[in-house]
Amino acid sequence: MKRAIQITNDGSTTIALPEKNITYHSTSGAIGESLHVFIEAGLRYVHETQNLTPIYIFEMGFGTGLNALLSWQFAQQQQVAINYTSIERYPILPQEAQQLNFDEQLQMITEWKQLHSCEWQKSIVLDKHFTLTKWQQSLLELTTNQQFHLMYFDAFAPNDQPELWTKAVFEKLYNMLLPNGILVTYCSKGEVKRTLKSVGFTVERLLGFANKWHMLRASK
Repeated sequence: MKRAIQITNDGSTTIALPEKNITYHSTSGAIGESLHVFIEAGLRYVHETQNLTPIYIFEMGFGTGLNALLSWQFAQQQQVAINYTSIERYPILPQEAQQLNFDEQLQMITEWKQLHSCEWQKSIVLDKHFTLTKWQQSLLELTTNQQFHLMYFDAFAPNDQPELWTKAVFEKLYNMLLPNGILVTYCSKGEVKRTLKSVGFTVERLLGFANKWHMLRASK
């Protein structure tokens, strides 16, 4: 499927899928959305309320690598260790990663290259604060005994990837979380909220990013 680079309202880039009329990030701001939903409501919240090190993070899905880059930046700034695992069935191409401007916007040029050049299916220590494992496979096929403190659920919207927003998927993710573990997602649809609750999560509806009224934070 054809992918195109697009500039969002905060000056950061995203990838668009013109045939489906969807983008990897909010057109109101790629970096702004990721900071709001995943770093502030997720990583910073877990760091400040649970004081863990290392923090084990699972991301569905790796996409452009922006959430991983921001998490690495947070690890460096806060001097906290993060063990980051991400899954992505269809990785972007190296030339697409080179056209994105997150590295320049965040002044993390070397780190950006490392994120996209390290091997898949291996755990790679990128520095003393950040260890990355990228799995190239479907979440539906994933089997792991690893458990996590925090999950970034960043699949495409339910209308675009309905198979990833089911009760069975959220049961799987619930079991992958440690006690007191947190899942954050930009999506706040009532159906998603009800499904999260049905598998055991306690769900909070938080202020969303830009023109989105709400987002969800679910705790185990």
